[in-house]
Amino acid sequence: MTPTTAAVTGCRLDQEEARVSATRRMLIMLGAALVDQPFDTTTHHRLVQLLTGEHLQGALAAVDALRQRPEQELRDRIAELSGHGLRLRRSA
Repeated sequence: MTPTTAAVTGCRLDQEEARVSATRRMLIMLGAALVDQPFDTTTHHRLVQLLTGEHLQGALAAVDALRQRPEQELRDRIAELSGHGLRLRRSA
């Protein structure tokens, strides 16, 4: 998976961030589809594929990799991706 660009700041997501983000979006989309049409067999099939496939294993490994990062690195990265660092630099 290639890095993607964060919509707000134009920052690039690294491989772990992109994988976790993509999986999160898929789960939210499938959850919303189940709420909208709870008996849709296609949605159920796609959810089962996601939860039993290699993609989920890769996403869980990416979550573990992110958890291994030091807290300050994570905080700095969140600020960078959300644009908070830009506001701090302007006011300084």
